[in-house]
Amino acid sequence: MLDLFVSRKIKKILKRKDSDAGQRGKALENLRGSLFNELRSSEGARRQQQRLCGPTVALTFNFLVAVGIILTNKLVLGKVGFNFPIFLTFIHYVVSWFLMAVLKAFSLLPAPPTKSARFSSLLALGIVMSLSTGLANVSLKYNSVGFYQMAKIAVTPSIVIAEFVFFKKRVSFQKVVALCVVSIGVAVATVTDLQFHFFGACIALAWIVPSAVNKILWSNMQQQEKWTALALMWKTTPITLFFLVMMMPWLDPPGALSFDWNFNNTSAILFSAILGFLLQWSGALALGATSAVTHVVLGQFKTCVILLGGYFLFGSNPGRVSLCGAVTALGGMSVYTYLNLVVSNQNTTRASSKETSFLLPKTKLSRENGDHHEGYSDEAESV
Repeated sequence: MLDLFVSRKIKKILKRKDSDAGQRGKALENLRGSLFNELRSSEGARRQQQRLCGPTVALTFNFLVAVGIILTNKLVLGKVGFNFPIFLTFIHYVVSWFLMAVLKAFSLLPAPPTKSARFSSLLALGIVMSLSTGLANVSLKYNSVGFYQMAKIAVTPSIVIAEFVFFKKRVSFQKVVALCVVSIGVAVATVTDLQFHFFGACIALAWIVPSAVNKILWSNMQQQEKWTALALMWKTTPITLFFLVMMMPWLDPPGALSFDWNFNNTSAILFSAILGFLLQWSGALALGATSAVTHVVLGQFKTCVILLGGYFLFGSNPGRVSLCGAVTALGGMSVYTYLNLVVSNQNTTRASSKETSFLLPKTKLSRENGDHHEGYSDEAESV
């Protein structure tokens, strides 16, 4: 009898453990399913992107990758001797498309929004992406990094004017002054490194407008049309590849296939391509979280950090004029960042006050209803 009683107890305990394990497994499965659905849906992926990649994270990510790819591309186009900047851009986008295809195969690529953009918008973005990235690499091939950064100064007023003309966006006078200080500081900082080729200077001038339009479209389509960065990249990359192929015969010299594709050269090019994917992704995240002008200011911040970092860490001497220009630009960027934070706090306060004013009438009404019901209950109890 004792053995029978003990065996029954053991069976009950085992059944209870099995049921607990089954409930835990079911809970984990439900959690996994909810996370999967959250990433697969457009709105869920957008919420995750906004939660994990806020302005600070996105701008820091883009800053680190951009510094690395500028130096890597200069190495590939210079020391490695890969004198095919458009073909290099083409390799970047092929690798990006392959990595996104892997994500899609594992169902990790976010879905596009339910109300997708018109094909004309995607086509325009794909075209300006090919022009912006391709012409930037051509400019790096023929010009110094200083001249390349100098050309970026003209992108800021281009964005401000374009956003005012097409979207009626206005920039406050204080921000205009801060942006002028930033532009003057960067111009002074890079004035000692203005080595350029006439053809390279023409390419740099032709690059300004596509670069401005590219940033505006990326920012607008994410903020207004609810796209996520990876979903928009997936849709526009094939268009960009097509137009890069069209640009190759015009801007690249012949002989790309006869290049010495040894292990070291191929590794450097593939490393540059991986950084290209990260740059495109981080740039899209930054533009979705901030604005086109802020992204340009970040690019100018990179110039000043590279110049000051070389002076303090490696003992390079760009000259007092360049150092003063870099410090001036950093001061202008600090003021611009402060003004953006003030506007952001004001918008947050307005939103919270609107929510409070919306909830107050409901609260009063509920109190009145509550008091009214309490009166009835008191009357009922007194009767």
